[in-house]
Amino acid sequence: MSTARKRLDPEQRREQLLTIGARLFAGRPYEDVWIEEVAELAGVSRGLMYHYFPTKRDFFAAIIRLSAEKLLASTEVDPELPIADQVAAGLDAYIDFVVDNPHNVMAVNRGALSGEKDIREIVEWELGVLQQRIVEAVGLQGHSKDVATIAVRGWLVFTRAVCVDWVESRAVTRDELRELCLRTLAGALGPSVPLDEPPH
Repeated sequence: MSTARKRLDPEQRREQLLTIGARLFAGRPYEDVWIEEVAELAGVSRGLMYHYFPTKRDFFAAIIRLSAEKLLASTEVDPELPIADQVAAGLDAYIDFVVDNPHNVMAVNRGALSGEKDIREIVEWELGVLQQRIVEAVGLQGHSKDVATIAVRGWLVFTRAVCVDWVESRAVTRDELRELCLRTLAGALGPSVPLDEPPH
């Protein structure tokens, strides 16, 4: 059943459509979400829906960007905390995101859209922001910073990959996944960065 149509300004309407779409895509595979259903739930015409998002892929890309923005906001931690606490808090927030959005995660990383240029650009932007945050928190300079930058980038790609695998298999516990990721970063950065795991 459609909701009563409300008068919203263009930005509010766009946000409403993205919120509805994000909920649907979080609960179903990409192929099982229909633009017509989003329009019905929003109480708007299909034509208005296509006015904001010309194609379903455009709509999905906008949702992924919104999700990336929310992820970056949720993983932003107190820079005054020790680096180990910052990394652990950010990792916990990322795993929460994976748990709450399994279909989005799979579509972006394993689905038919994973190779699409606009989707990859969003992923690269997200990784770049996370990389910069961690490197700045580590506080190294010169060549050591260059090495850390490469190490952190590799760790972020690794963490994304193992979290995607974990969503599919759940072969290990969440705590084991978390510890694996933290140990891997500690090994990548080496003894110059104090990353002893903080208490849970």
